[in-house]
Amino acid sequence: MALYNAHAGKPATRNIRNTALFTVLLLFAVATIFPIYFMIISSFGEPVAAGAMDYKLFPSSFSLESYKFFFQFNSYTWRWLLNSLIVASSVMVTNVVFASMAGYAFSKIKFKGRAITFSVMLVAMMIPYQVTQVPLYILIVNVFHIQNTYTALILPGLVTVYNIFLAKQFMSSIPNEILECAKIEGCNQFQIYFRIIMPLSKTVLAVMAILTFMDNWNTFFWPLLVTNSMDMQTIQVGLKSFKFANTTLFAPMMAGATISALPMFILFFSLQKYFLEGVTVGAVKG
Repeated sequence: MALYNAHAGKPATRNIRNTALFTVLLLFAVATIFPIYFMIISSFGEPVAAGAMDYKLFPSSFSLESYKFFFQFNSYTWRWLLNSLIVASSVMVTNVVFASMAGYAFSKIKFKGRAITFSVMLVAMMIPYQVTQVPLYILIVNVFHIQNTYTALILPGLVTVYNIFLAKQFMSSIPNEILECAKIEGCNQFQIYFRIIMPLSKTVLAVMAILTFMDNWNTFFWPLLVTNSMDMQTIQVGLKSFKFANTTLFAPMMAGATISALPMFILFFSLQKYFLEGVTVGAVKG
């Protein structure tokens, strides 16, 4: 049943229903957008300590000094942004490639132990993120000795079970007859995956790319654990440098947060067509 459909009753009842739905949706929209609005508005304040700031919903003046202060705060500001871009982009690409290949294997290739392996992966997905961080940290730091490197930042997120599950569920809807025709024409598994599965799965791959990039761009805990120098920190970890023992440079921090949010906005709006179609779109139309 659709959330919003045509009302066949009296016009007065329909108007009341529509007004109530509009009010509820408007409240949810305001609650969702307000933190972003406050972050952007606060970033145009003067770069003074938090105690000296005048917090207003509608500031009387706008200044770009906090943005200038953010980039001049130290010599690692640009490096933080570059590190975040390298880590988030690398993890996004590896997830799209490896998760789609694993999803294709689980959905279309019959092999011994497929069901058990997939079930074990689903069980692993239920384990809370925080539980795995300590053994993962010990493995990276004490066994592999690769802390404070790009490898340590990228390796744990090379491919996630959630993305494999997402790809598998979508690719299961692709008719097997298409793959059988490709096999008759002489295609091997890699050609089927590259020439048929990948083009038909572009919507779910776009969703996967957006969600993975956003998750890794915004992550704070893992980069904080495995980096011990400012030149290897990501932007989310670097922003904590604006908070001191007794005060916080609130406006420059909000300026940095606004800048760090720009890549996600650009990525989302450039791929929003595929994102809105999502995983509900069938692989074969007509």
